[in-house]
Amino acid sequence: MGFFYEGLNVQSFLALVAFIAAFLFLNEISRRSIKVSMLMYVLLPVLLAIGIFFGPLGSPTGKTWFGWVKVVSALAGVYGFLLIRFTKLGTKKFAAVFPAAILSINIAEAVFRELEIFVTYKTLTVDAGGIVVQGGPWNILNAIAGVFTIITLTGFVGIRVSKDKSRDMIWPDMTWPYVIGYTLWNYAYVYNCISTRSLYAGFGILTAAVIAEYFFKRGAWLQHRAQILSLYAMFSLSVDFQTASFFKVIPTYSTGALMSLSVLSFVFNLGVFFFMVYTVRQRKVNPIRQELYVHTDAYKKTLTANGL
Repeated sequence: MGFFYEGLNVQSFLALVAFIAAFLFLNEISRRSIKVSMLMYVLLPVLLAIGIFFGPLGSPTGKTWFGWVKVVSALAGVYGFLLIRFTKLGTKKFAAVFPAAILSINIAEAVFRELEIFVTYKTLTVDAGGIVVQGGPWNILNAIAGVFTIITLTGFVGIRVSKDKSRDMIWPDMTWPYVIGYTLWNYAYVYNCISTRSLYAGFGILTAAVIAEYFFKRGAWLQHRAQILSLYAMFSLSVDFQTASFFKVIPTYSTGALMSLSVLSFVFNLGVFFFMVYTVRQRKVNPIRQELYVHTDAYKKTLTANGL
């Protein structure tokens, strides 16, 4: 990763692996139990907020508006998904709008931040949260890619609850092209806008969500993403973990690295958009009122994996 990061050695690599494993474990135990979910996503945020307010806890991330907004919006998603999974709300057709809406809002927040950095930071600068940022054309490219990730949210009318003990929120139409496109976009966003923590706030937790999707519970990627993001957001606001030597892997802040990630994100998500348009025209389906990818193997595997 020498082109993107500096300071990566055996110790820091093992710390990254442990970091990903920890979030995978916490996501998995909370996914399987409503009681553990309530402890992690209802009680824990209150305790951490008290700790931050009275001083024992806290990190530079809490000095920016975005850090707090991200915690609130990520937790809002988790709460909504829990209601869909464990209450009668999950049987109502209008409930399917919520996951698409909350994800779109989260993406829009990040798109706004990309544009804010492009306008505000013309040179390499340390922002109020202690993050080194530099605006440039990469912000514009990735902001456009972010818009594509909103446009290509299809088939939310098909969201349903798995028929097993964990009662996961399943979105069958959210197949691998969207998951990879979103992952590339979000990683580029974090590298552009939360650069100092991007190996962890970006690569680490995004990798955890992808692993959870394809190795633990298929079709529940958005649920995995929301829970892991919430846990990380609370952790990063409460603990300045990158003061530890084995977490001091930082970006090179190279304009070439910034541009290459944003170009990759833009091109891939443009491809996802064109594939959506092609599917709509070929199958004559409405991406808002109908599921698009019911004919694909990925869609069928998701249904089978969840007893649907």
